[in-house]
Amino acid sequence: MNPLVTSTVDCTQLPKYCTAVNVFIQLSYMRASYNNSYPTKSLFKTRNIVLASIAWGVLALLYFLLFSAKIPGADGTQSRAAWYVIGTNIFEALAYLSAGILCLRNWRSPQIVSDRNVWLAIGIGMLSYFLGGIFFGYTEIVLKEEPIVSLGDVFFVVTYLFLGVGMILAVASRRLNLEKWQWMIVSAIGAFGSALAWLISQQPQGVNVTEQVPSGVENIALVLSTVYIVSDVLLLIIATTLLLAFWGGRASLSWRMIAAAAFSLYIADMWFQYANRIPNYQSGEILEVFWVISGVLFGISAALEYDASKVRSRRVGGRKRA
Repeated sequence: MNPLVTSTVDCTQLPKYCTAVNVFIQLSYMRASYNNSYPTKSLFKTRNIVLASIAWGVLALLYFLLFSAKIPGADGTQSRAAWYVIGTNIFEALAYLSAGILCLRNWRSPQIVSDRNVWLAIGIGMLSYFLGGIFFGYTEIVLKEEPIVSLGDVFFVVTYLFLGVGMILAVASRRLNLEKWQWMIVSAIGAFGSALAWLISQQPQGVNVTEQVPSGVENIALVLSTVYIVSDVLLLIIATTLLLAFWGGRASLSWRMIAAAAFSLYIADMWFQYANRIPNYQSGEILEVFWVISGVLFGISAALEYDASKVRSRRVGGRKRA
């Protein structure tokens, strides 16, 4: 029996206040029962987070499709509007910022069933990518310089490092019992990704770009490009392994989202590696939307893992009480 029902006042001792106090206690009990039966609705439920993330990705795709066309300038050269480039940076920044917050929420939650260090590493990677994008956009939009090498590259390298650590921890936490055909798929995708990255790296640099870049900066850019390409291929292989290892079941849906996010990141990075070799390239091409989609998918994966862990914790708690 609820303690609020039994804790009534003895009317023989306090006849004057008996009726008022007992009515107050009964109303308190009814209010508590109502709150337990109808919990307060929260805007940060998993369903709302997933729907908002999908809507953000769709809006980003429409934004890229509708406004990415170049406009002829007064001097005859074609370029994209400044407001459009700013918008692409906003879509990307908010996607990775929200993904980082959701991943760190998983890390702090004691209900998370999987290794919380996985979400800590991925969360740091998402926030690092957010900061890298801010510095990249500042260099391109505000300073109006070619961001061949910028402070953002430091955060991008940190992103790949922590993303790799997080995804390796995710694979290591699950016993890999892949079939031979699954290992063949991993090998084939790894070979294809490596071949595509090698072909892109062999493309000649744009003449107009190399003339404006000092030799020291060009050497640093070459090293960073190699780091990005190798990291992208490794993430592609780990993502394929993660996708096959966690295939099937609702609980594995979050890990499939992480694998899809890594694939999207690979597509956007490979395009950017190719676009850097185009003379006077300007950000905002349609394939760059995969950066936004990657951040959206990382955020969805964190929300799904949080929800699945919470449901599983409730089931375990119910069994213990039974």
